[in-house]
Amino acid sequence: MNITPEDYKFMARAIQLAEKGKYTTHPNPRVGCVIVKDNQIVGEGFHQKAGEPHAEINAINSATASSVTASLQGATVYVTLEPCSHTGKTPPCANTLIQQKIKRVVIGMQDPNPEVAGKGIQKLRDAGLAVEVGVLENQAELLNPGFIKRMKKGLPWVRIKLAMSIDGRTAMASGESQWITGSAARNDVQRLRAMADAIMTGSGTLLQDDPSLNVRTSAEALGISNELKDKLKQPLCVLLDSQLQISPNAKMLGFDNRKTLIYTNSENDSKKEQLEKTGAKVITLSNDTERLSLKDVLQDLAKQQINEIHVEAGATLCGALLEQQLVDEIIIFMAPTLMGSNARGLFNLPELNQMKDKFDIKIEDIRAIGNDWRITMKPVY
Repeated sequence: MNITPEDYKFMARAIQLAEKGKYTTHPNPRVGCVIVKDNQIVGEGFHQKAGEPHAEINAINSATASSVTASLQGATVYVTLEPCSHTGKTPPCANTLIQQKIKRVVIGMQDPNPEVAGKGIQKLRDAGLAVEVGVLENQAELLNPGFIKRMKKGLPWVRIKLAMSIDGRTAMASGESQWITGSAARNDVQRLRAMADAIMTGSGTLLQDDPSLNVRTSAEALGISNELKDKLKQPLCVLLDSQLQISPNAKMLGFDNRKTLIYTNSENDSKKEQLEKTGAKVITLSNDTERLSLKDVLQDLAKQQINEIHVEAGATLCGALLEQQLVDEIIIFMAPTLMGSNARGLFNLPELNQMKDKFDIKIEDIRAIGNDWRITMKPVY
């Protein structure tokens, strides 16, 4: 690759721009773009919302609206994800870059979408543009773990959030769990919820806590600019309820500004009709067992363009997801308190009887959040 130090600098700026869309772009990927001419940034943009202009178009519009340059001919474009070459809800960005007589395109990573997957790069090269791929590739991939996994494996990225005491307990033996952590940690959870396409829980948590599972924070608290406020939406609510135990009066139902999906094995049509009158959609999966197939649920959600799932559930569902190697990330908020040996643990993993059966975890980050600690980790399968 013919890469210069300036290429890394401008790509880093494009990655910063892409992060501005982390709460609003789904199901589309988060993408940032910088246009440089005569070693000066003349245009910047990022993708804001599905169906609206992509990052490259916003950067071009930014450049042409300014008086900095009269033409983009001969400019270099830095974009975190390969420009699209197909017509979806918007025209192909690769065509627009060619029409603007861009000289060079530097790309963070190839698009994993089979409809693109190198075709945009080839189209640019066929038109005579110089193209470099893989600049700050790891950082570019970190922008869109869910989109990448959905495109490559047909499954969403699954993140489990848990709160525990310093002795690893998530609730008292009675099930009481509010509140283990402080307000700063709870506010941070709202940020995690807002980043996700969907928030998932199980029937056990539903019956114990009757949670709302919505984002309860402001755009200002999330650091969202005024131009993006109206693009922020509630994540999809997903309940796994094999026996359809949920009440039509449950708190998670009846939100006008979000959708709720209930996965079940139950054939109780009258209960299903009651629930769907609240606005929820009940999906019955054919299954030979009483328990839902977690992989079938995740595959169905991926088909509905769900990239990232935020799981807030009890030890049974969290343990089953981990045991079936369906978890990509675990975030634990640890409070400086002790809850005792009778309190409930993090994961129900009854099959782990010997040291050779243990799950290894790679800790990615540990930091203080108020008086608590946030530990970000990934299972090693």
